[in-house]
Amino acid sequence: MSTKIDRRHFIAAGAGAFAMPFVPRSASAQAASLGTWPARQIRMICSYPAGGQTDLLARAYGEFISKQVGKTVVIENKPGASGAIGTAEVARAEPDGHTMLCSISTTYIMNRVVMKNPGYDMDKDLTLVSVIPGAGLLLVANPKTGVKTLEDFVAFARKSGRVNFGTYSAGSAPHMTIHELNKQYGLNIEPVHYRGEAPMWTGMLEGTLDAAMGSYTAAQSVLQSDRGTVFAVHSKKVDAIPAIKTLPEQGATSKFFTVSGFSGWAVPKATPQPIVDRLAELCVAANNDPKVKEVLATFVLEPAIGFKETNELYQRELPIWIESAKSLGLEPA
Repeated sequence: MSTKIDRRHFIAAGAGAFAMPFVPRSASAQAASLGTWPARQIRMICSYPAGGQTDLLARAYGEFISKQVGKTVVIENKPGASGAIGTAEVARAEPDGHTMLCSISTTYIMNRVVMKNPGYDMDKDLTLVSVIPGAGLLLVANPKTGVKTLEDFVAFARKSGRVNFGTYSAGSAPHMTIHELNKQYGLNIEPVHYRGEAPMWTGMLEGTLDAAMGSYTAAQSVLQSDRGTVFAVHSKKVDAIPAIKTLPEQGATSKFFTVSGFSGWAVPKATPQPIVDRLAELCVAANNDPKVKEVLATFVLEPAIGFKETNELYQRELPIWIESAKSLGLEPA
């Protein structure tokens, strides 16, 4: 049986992104070279809200790039529709290296499955530049559930009949995790989709959710106020909480629990390769910047990787994400 994704989970304003006029790609952009780039400020569009992990990565790496190229990098938050609104704008931008996207795996992989028309085609409209492999995402339960392990969570879900589980967007890693747990254990966990991590954790603070899943740092407001208990991590151990076992260590068997996901940068497809390569080099060089290192440490993230490694990771994880998504039986909204 297919599952219809309620259009309310996507922002009504998304229609504006889908109806954006096409911007012709000029011959001058095709001929752009590092000799003239950058000629003006660079726009880095973050397709998720301010205050979350993606936003803070965009700002840290953007500041480093700005210092290196001598031009301002302006961060613009354009959230909504699981990252599709901001991504569609970048896909239609002039491919001259002056517009970048900072987003996550959901945007780069999952939207092709969960949306009929996200406003862009990842393979035709965008080029991945550099990504940061994902860290282990935390699965956090409301203390009222009494859950401390995956076994506890499964027992609670069976007893309750239905569990409200927060995600930071439809088609995200938390959404896929819910699906895989439902499938393995025969549960009825209900995803509650938010417009990013910050509002999701606010929902957890308000006590409206039984559980949620997201990054270590963004979850701190919930954990430090004793409004949540970590009972598992998705695919990788988190150094800050080494006693918490991964889902596979606790018996979860889906291949999806072997992928890490990623955050990172893309540019319009026709952006000249020398500019793409230079941007990738700058992202990798930024790993040694003190402010960038602080953000990476805060979110327990690995450093950004180069262009070749980025696209190898993308091709490796893509089929696992797509296979899991198709097994959801989603009807694109």
